[in-house]
Amino acid sequence: MKTIDDLNFSGRKAVVRVDFNVPLDENFNITDDNRIQGAAPTIKKILTDGGAVVLMSHLGRPKEGPTDKYSLKHIVEHVSSVLGVNVQFASDCIGAEAVEKSNGLRAGEVLLLENLRFHKEEEKGDVAFAEKLAKLGDVYVNDAFGTAHRAHASTAVIARFFPANKYAGYLMAAEINNAVKVLNNPDRPFTAIMGGAKVSDKIELIEALLDKVDNLIIGGGMAYTFVKAQGGEIGKSLVELDKLDLANELMKKADDKGVNLVLPTDAQIADNFSNDANTYDGPNNEIPADKEGLDIGPVSSSHFAEVIGASNTLLWNGPMGVFEFDTFAKGTKAVADAVVAATERGAFSLIGGGDSAAAVSKFGMTEHVSYVSTGGGALLEYMEGKVLPGVQALND
Repeated sequence: MKTIDDLNFSGRKAVVRVDFNVPLDENFNITDDNRIQGAAPTIKKILTDGGAVVLMSHLGRPKEGPTDKYSLKHIVEHVSSVLGVNVQFASDCIGAEAVEKSNGLRAGEVLLLENLRFHKEEEKGDVAFAEKLAKLGDVYVNDAFGTAHRAHASTAVIARFFPANKYAGYLMAAEINNAVKVLNNPDRPFTAIMGGAKVSDKIELIEALLDKVDNLIIGGGMAYTFVKAQGGEIGKSLVELDKLDLANELMKKADDKGVNLVLPTDAQIADNFSNDANTYDGPNNEIPADKEGLDIGPVSSSHFAEVIGASNTLLWNGPMGVFEFDTFAKGTKAVADAVVAATERGAFSLIGGGDSAAAVSKFGMTEHVSYVSTGGGALLEYMEGKVLPGVQALND
């Protein structure tokens, strides 16, 4: 796969797929611009070479065509500030205005197209739509790892119109290189930390990791399915009753493969799902019928930290509890502290996007781990061994 370092963009116009799907508040202020910051080095490289850039992205999930709250016009000013150039805007991603403005771009200039998903053809992977996008430039760059697992027009289909001129941006290349490092060449012991709500969301990932890791730590809501499968009383805690046999199978597979499967033994138990709930710490297999576990307890936090501290490669995907509530953030914070400490000692730590990325950001630890992925779903599918259409399109 060629990267943008393989080309001098002088005199070229690059159509760059970025992931500017950033969160906006009710006043359209960006509340987290990590994705924009992540794409900036790629865009600046092209501009510094003397090239021009046409940016295309989606924002949110518009259902019925153009919708003001999903318009990328709301982020133009901020993107201009990050790049240090006056970013132009086209009110559609195809059509006369987009063509005219892209044709008029000079070296060092940037055009941001309106939301790709205002056209249903984007998600359908429509060839004619992809061809219209392709005509806006003479080089294609994909720097949107977060959408690489989708066979959309702008992430996979468009590349066929640039058989000799398609490149991975810095962010895309870094995501793949870091994932490959963890999967194919980990410095052992290799520990994966899995959290989140449901086992069913992570089955394929867990099964893939059982062939690669030395330790597999499981926390978050999904842990209660394992506790229930072992005969524990979990009260109102989150559980997938149809996945109890699967949980037992996964525990047996781990044992057969010599993987140390680490499950929590205690929980922070609450009388309701709220930040001001009454809580106490206790065994997670003895939770009363009218209560629920909303975080791992101190014993589990300490044990998890011990395993993490002895590891040289770490993959973390998913929180240990309802960390959005400060009351139930202690377990996730303890894991984050342990990952940071291991990283500072020399371990390699890959944070798997989504809630894990949000957690390290909340705790101010983004700069203290090895790499924070921008693509939760894409990274999971890559880790599961699936082919990502957006990556495959750059290799074909």
